[in-house]
Order: sequence, then C-alpha cells, then structure tokens
Amino acid sequence: MAERYKKDPWAVLASTIISLRTKDEVTLSASRALLAQAPSPQALLKLSAGETEKLIYPAGFYRTKAANLHKIARILMDTYGGKVPDDLDTLLELPGVGRKTANLVITEAYNKDGICVDVHVHRISNRTGWLVSRTPEETEMILRKILPRKFWKTINSLLVLYGQNLCRPVSPFCSRCIIKEHCRRCGIEKSR
Repeated sequence: MAERYKKDPWAVLASTIISLRTKDEVTLSASRALLAQAPSPQALLKLSAGETEKLIYPAGFYRTKAANLHKIARILMDTYGGKVPDDLDTLLELPGVGRKTANLVITEAYNKDGICVDVHVHRISNRTGWLVSRTPEETEMILRKILPRKFWKTINSLLVLYGQNLCRPVSPFCSRCIIKEHCRRCGIEKSR
C-alpha cells in the first residue's frame, strides 16, 4: 500500500487514518476501496458519510474515521485548495490526525524528515534500552534528540517489520534477534 500511494499525500493521509487500530489486511482492502471511489478530497466530498463508512468497513472505528475523513476533506478544500499540507503542525490541527499520522504524511508523501512512532517503534526502543518512555509521543521526542537525522525516515519501516516478525510484544524471538547483544531486554519475561 505504502509503495503504491507513497507520493500521493491524500492517499497516505486517508489510508493512515484508516489503519489506526486496524489490522494491515483490513487497512489494505479498505484503503483500496476508498481510494478507488475517492482519490482526492474533492471526490470524497461527493460521497455520503454512509457510503464512506461502507467503503472502509470493517476497519476499527469506521464511523468515526469516515466522519473525520469528511471533515478533513472539507478543511482541505476550503483552506488548502484541496492539497494536503506538508507541515507537521498544520497536519496535527486536522480532525483525527495525531503525531504518527502527521509524521507518516510528511515522510512518505513529502520525503521530509520526521519520526513516525507506532507501537513497534515505541516497544522496541524501550525494550532495547535505547530510551525509557511511557508514550509514543515521548519516544518520538527522545528519538529526535538521540537518533541521527539520516535515520529518522527509515526507523519506522525497519522496526515495524522487526516488531511484527521477531520482536513481538509477547514472547519475542530473542534467539533469532540480530541485535540481541545490543539489547537490554527490558520488560521481557518470556522469549523464544
């Protein structure tokens, strides 16, 4: 999904909103369905909220996401000429857009520096002992200080795959970990 729509800010924004608390397979099918009917904010506004809900179902919180997508599309059309802003602070003002979503838009769609912290980046950064934080936002702020800027855009894609396949939340595959000698294994009670 990311590769197909990487340079399309609306597609990145819409699919990232759909992805929140939703499995990747569901996000992919819901995003494809929505973007086929609404490849732009202007096109989305031609759909009713109910039609948008049906397109993104069974994504988690699909009604709220559909409502936010409509609000965002209206703001984009009224304030930004239908274009998705390329500024983190401006993106954060949009309904339903948090730091993870805003950072993904600026890094994926606009190729700007940003650190997208999801559950995997947050967990692995703390588990390895690179930092100690309680929230993804706190993790992002610490990583901005300690991580060389050249790695900001890539840390998310690297750690998401690693977190999905090896460094899982429960019983990670520490025996297969390529960075185990650099990991403090913070909070790990059981591993494979």
